[in-house]
Amino acid sequence: MLEHYKSEQHQNAIITFICRVLSESTNDQPERGSGMDVDTLPQTTILSSDNVNIQLQKVCQTIDILADGVSTLKGDTQRLSHELLDIRNAIDTWNRDFSALKITIQKERVYLDGLKTNQDVLNQDVASLKQKVDAMQFVSYDGTLLWKITNFSSKMADAQSERQTSIYSPPFFSSPTGYKMRARLYLNGDGNARRTHMSLFFVLMRSKYDAILKFPFNYKIAFCLCDQTPQQKHIIDSFRPDTKSNSFQRPRSEMNIASGIPKFCPLSIIQQVENPYVRDDTMFIKIMVDFRNLHKTLLPFAMSLNWGLPTHVRQKLIEQEIERRLQEDFQKSTETKEVWLL
Repeated sequence: MLEHYKSEQHQNAIITFICRVLSESTNDQPERGSGMDVDTLPQTTILSSDNVNIQLQKVCQTIDILADGVSTLKGDTQRLSHELLDIRNAIDTWNRDFSALKITIQKERVYLDGLKTNQDVLNQDVASLKQKVDAMQFVSYDGTLLWKITNFSSKMADAQSERQTSIYSPPFFSSPTGYKMRARLYLNGDGNARRTHMSLFFVLMRSKYDAILKFPFNYKIAFCLCDQTPQQKHIIDSFRPDTKSNSFQRPRSEMNIASGIPKFCPLSIIQQVENPYVRDDTMFIKIMVDFRNLHKTLLPFAMSLNWGLPTHVRQKLIEQEIERRLQEDFQKSTETKEVWLL
């Protein structure tokens, strides 16, 4: 500021201002006689000079105040400029951090989606392994299977909505070195029986010993939907394989095409409230391959036997029943002959 006061520009401005003030002061003096003019001139000049000094001091004070204000404003402007620059830098940093965080979140989402997919696959594998383990625990090697179907209502809902139209039984075998088989059940029906009947089919599977087994498979298959009440009104049906069908030739893939009874049981029966075939949301189906070619009238007896008994005991009971019926038939035949002779 002192350099400014010493500058030629500042000095010229002061001289111009003083001349203007003196001119105004001179013009403001009253006109007097020549005698008076001579007498009062020194006094007027002194007064004008004092007035100019006072005005000059005020102007200098004002200039100092304004200069201080300008300096303060300049300092504030510089400070605000620095603060604005800092804010811009901070915003740029935040934007970079936000972009990096956004990319990280996207990567985490992709990673989590991958984990979810892997978890779903693992859950399916675990369920499949559990099913295989359960199946291995209850493997039958005598050509019969007692199939326990749990969560019936859920499986029926899946069939009706076509999320899963059919379910498979665990595999079973005719002997430790024999045919490998399973059943396939359409709870809501298949083909023309859809929405009217349960469809139950027999499936021939590929086994380790197929090369030495006899094909086509030509043994009668019997199905039994178990009545879980003491009335024991089982629903029983059977069929004999069509030996010309590919379903009963030697399997070339994991499983042959299923074949069986499309209209095994009317849906109206198992959809009744408190029906005897579904209890505690569970259904039981017995499957038997009839290697002995039992008479159809013997199937209800064979299916009604206590399957908690050992296989050889059940077979013995069937043999005893066959013998008993043969004796009855022989006795009836003898009695008929005696009547004719009389």
